[in-house]
Amino acid sequence: MRAVRLSALTAVATAAALTAVTACTQKSGTGGDDHVIGVTAKDDACEVSKKEFPAGHVELEIENKGSKVTEVYILFPDDRIVTERENIGPGTKQRVTAEVKAGDYVIACKPGMKGKGIRQDVKATGGTVAERNPKLDQAVAAYRQYVQEQADETLPLVDTFVKAVKAGDVEAAKKAYAVSRLGWERTEPVAESFGDIDPKVDLREADLEPGQKWTGWHRLEKALWKEKKIGAEEKAVADLLVADLKDWQQRVGTAEITPTSMANGAKELLDEVATGKVTGEEEFFSHTDLVDFKANVEGARKAYDLLKPVAQKNDPALVKELDKQFAALDALLDTYRENGADKASYAFVSYDKVGDDDRKKLSDAVNALAEPLSKLAAAVVK
Repeated sequence: MRAVRLSALTAVATAAALTAVTACTQKSGTGGDDHVIGVTAKDDACEVSKKEFPAGHVELEIENKGSKVTEVYILFPDDRIVTERENIGPGTKQRVTAEVKAGDYVIACKPGMKGKGIRQDVKATGGTVAERNPKLDQAVAAYRQYVQEQADETLPLVDTFVKAVKAGDVEAAKKAYAVSRLGWERTEPVAESFGDIDPKVDLREADLEPGQKWTGWHRLEKALWKEKKIGAEEKAVADLLVADLKDWQQRVGTAEITPTSMANGAKELLDEVATGKVTGEEEFFSHTDLVDFKANVEGARKAYDLLKPVAQKNDPALVKELDKQFAALDALLDTYRENGADKASYAFVSYDKVGDDDRKKLSDAVNALAEPLSKLAAAVVK
């Protein structure tokens, strides 16, 4: 699950951000393009340049004028995610391209990347989105099939994991844990777009809200690696994990998927790596972070490969750079495989054995890929 914990985000500051949810204001328009929406994120406000804009491709010009790392979302009224951009540091700017149909939406800024955020109601007006390049429609169809396959393939792996948990076999459950998460990690932006499933199955202990019940993979991870025991409560959590993932499997085919959401989702998967895997926070007890890391990169690569034919025509220089950086990151990850491990396997060294210098190398490689990947959405709609 995407979340970040920074030492500068004190409890007092976080509380202030959460209580600011009603402090939304509208500022004057920016530029002459009706499809460009300026978003100014502050610690206590989320200012937008316009409340109405034409349906179609829109571009958020985001500037973080607050003191906290923030994230900005376009949401459906029921909190499903249209697009998002995370880890926007204080004093920095980001541009995000999205595709929206006519209707009501919400733009939300989340100072400190916590809570429901500071929100603005906005509206996309006019007709439907313009007809797309047929190659992009093919890419969406292929990606939709991919995310469904990942969900379908996850359930048998989770069943193996859960059977070991319910049998009280700690060692067998440990062996089955990391690979049971691969399909989820490859397609997490689509899973997160529903809003309610991710907190049930992939929430980390440090991200729990007061009074929130902790369920899912990481609850069981702690039991297996730290507590080294499986009791009745853990077995109940295992059953709930299966039920929640079956819900995901059944709903994933209804997800809103567009070429821009695919491109932005690929960038989000790199954000996942940067804020959870490289830091070692995602798999805090099991140290299987490199398995998740690899799955995130595979998912980002899949979306990119499907969009590549159009991106190649529109921005060949960007494609050349993306090919280079994906190859470099894959090659670097291969150096952390266990001795003798086949490249088709997910046998990586335990992440607690990866030193600070190596983590810096991984972080640099992720950042080198994330920067050009953030431009993919704009390239496919040129």
